[in-house]
Amino acid sequence: MQFILRPWREEDIPHLVKYANNQKIADRLTDKFPYPYTESEASSFINAVKKQDPITLFAIEVNQEAAGSIGIIIQEDIWCKNAELGYWLAEHLWGKGIITAAIKQIVDFGFKNFEIDRIFARPFGSNKASQRVLEKAGFQLEARLKHTIFKNGRYEDEMIYGIRRDT
Repeated sequence: MQFILRPWREEDIPHLVKYANNQKIADRLTDKFPYPYTESEASSFINAVKKQDPITLFAIEVNQEAAGSIGIIIQEDIWCKNAELGYWLAEHLWGKGIITAAIKQIVDFGFKNFEIDRIFARPFGSNKASQRVLEKAGFQLEARLKHTIFKNGRYEDEMIYGIRRDT
């Protein structure tokens, strides 16, 4: 399925609310990703990412709609050669290969544009689909931290996947 990665725009607010307002998506992300996901949250998010310089967080556009998000967060201090990967996609698009391809694009973008040597992601232990797409995109499991995440009243394992510039 075809998609493009592009900067977020104010006209994406209705699509962002439509697709991000999903309990299944929120359950797989940090508590900073709210549920319910309202127009106010969407507007605040887009206003914040529009200020990025350089842009590192992009909309995933499918069929002329912003149907997800992907980006990297460049780390600071002693972790300055690393970036954390984050992503989500509208539920009706799961299993179509979009996220795997988008991850490959954002990894290429990160290594070409920033002085980083490693990109990592931290899916929940119960999120097998996210672990599979990371592996398909070339990431390797680096660690499994037992019960470090507390989400929705229960503990989750934190999986740490990484990919290095030299792989």
